[in-house]
Amino acid sequence: MNALVPLVVTLPLLGAAIALIFGQRPKIQITVSVLALTAVVAISAVLLVAVDQTGTVVVNVGEWAPPWGIVLVVDRLSAIMLLVSALMLLGVLIFAIGQGIVDDDNETPVSIFHPAYLVLSAGLFDAFVAGDLFNMYVGFEMLLGASYVLLTLGGTGARIRAGVTYIVISLMSSLLFVGAIALIYGATGTVTIALISERVRDLPMDVQWILCAALLLGFAVKAAVFPLSFWLPDSYPTAPAPVTAVFAGLLTKVGVYAIIRTDTVMFVDVPLQVPLMVIAFFTLLVGIMGAVMQADIKRLLSFTLVSHIGYMIFGIAVGGEMALTATIYYVVHHIVVQTTLFLSTGLIERVGGTTSISRLGGLLKAAPFVAVLFFLGALNLGGIPPFSGFLGKVGLFQAGVENGTVLSYIVIAAGAATSLLTLYALARVWNMAFWRTRGEVDGYSSPLLESLAESPEDSGTVATKQTSKMMVGATAGMVGLTLLLTIFAGPIFAYAQRAAITIGDVSNYVNAVFPGGFQ
Repeated sequence: MNALVPLVVTLPLLGAAIALIFGQRPKIQITVSVLALTAVVAISAVLLVAVDQTGTVVVNVGEWAPPWGIVLVVDRLSAIMLLVSALMLLGVLIFAIGQGIVDDDNETPVSIFHPAYLVLSAGLFDAFVAGDLFNMYVGFEMLLGASYVLLTLGGTGARIRAGVTYIVISLMSSLLFVGAIALIYGATGTVTIALISERVRDLPMDVQWILCAALLLGFAVKAAVFPLSFWLPDSYPTAPAPVTAVFAGLLTKVGVYAIIRTDTVMFVDVPLQVPLMVIAFFTLLVGIMGAVMQADIKRLLSFTLVSHIGYMIFGIAVGGEMALTATIYYVVHHIVVQTTLFLSTGLIERVGGTTSISRLGGLLKAAPFVAVLFFLGALNLGGIPPFSGFLGKVGLFQAGVENGTVLSYIVIAAGAATSLLTLYALARVWNMAFWRTRGEVDGYSSPLLESLAESPEDSGTVATKQTSKMMVGATAGMVGLTLLLTIFAGPIFAYAQRAAITIGDVSNYVNAVFPGGFQ
């Protein structure tokens, strides 16, 4: 079983190398990419079952024991993040292949897209299995380096401008991260996560606070929490639909995952509840306030992405078995639903020629199946029962009520308001883009629309584009996964609870990495 763990990183990297070699052979590149990610899905599923039944899997790369060697750790949290991420990456890849076929690869040039996409996948998987901070940093840099390429595909002015902003912010967050690693190494003499958790307890609390704050600052930029989320709504919407879907669904969750590891393993004695709750409160409200002011669907979804990160930060802040269970479930839910909505928006743009609701109309008649796909995703994100969005929020609110502090009740109120405003913003999209007839668009006047902000990069309605069965099928498959999260909510919650129990006791992680005790 241990031999499978390194494959989740090496297979995408090997696939990227092969795809780069066969840059002029698109069919080979497509085959390699699909096979590599399909293999990772299968391996992740096997690992998820294995760690759930037998416990955490630890691999010492090159047989060098930590802290001298690189250690890879897969527990229940890592396993579910691997599986969900691999499924999303494979689904979006199929969408991208279908888009490339009908567009003749003008939006996602195959020779560039596939190697970068596989490197990004390898970076994501590496970050999830990394057992030391420096290896996690390497995983972050792999996915960020590939994301620079993917974000600027097509070379349009809007994408280059957004890419420059994204690169500058990413480099700053990387500098913060590597600086925090240097501080932690200087204070503890190690970068192995399990060993940090033991040695940091011997440090004065003010030093622990400094080290923890430095690390969380770098992760907060990547997770796009307030006030470090300003860059996201201007960066993500300009990319091609498949790239935007991957970024929105997965990249911010790597930061959330790293924050969970920081709070539950490395700095368990640092009291983070109050600052994280304050951050969650402002992330929820500022994000959704930005969303309700947007006329462009992609920017609206980007702001909702920011706001819903607040739910996850709230769950981490509350802590405890119930809160961590709901947080893990909500992270899985949000990865799938947010990816689905951005793919659905990609289909809307191709059918309607724009993503601005001020110029969309009649899509219910023009593309009824696309309407259904967007409608189901919108209900789920808005938290309508019995969908997974509702179940995850209820779990988080119950944990907050059990916490019983005034601050937790304030954040619960903010979370409820955010859910209602999310539903309001998405219902407005439905009414304008789908329910309104095409004949009502010209000359339509409404104070509601007049108060909305168009995208700074809006170029008006452009020619509609063809959609392929592969694109629609990939999106439908994603919607099917969102429904499975509801249908099988019981087993998934039970797994999330077992994962929460595992990560809730730091000794589980430490003993798995150092089964014979510290040398």
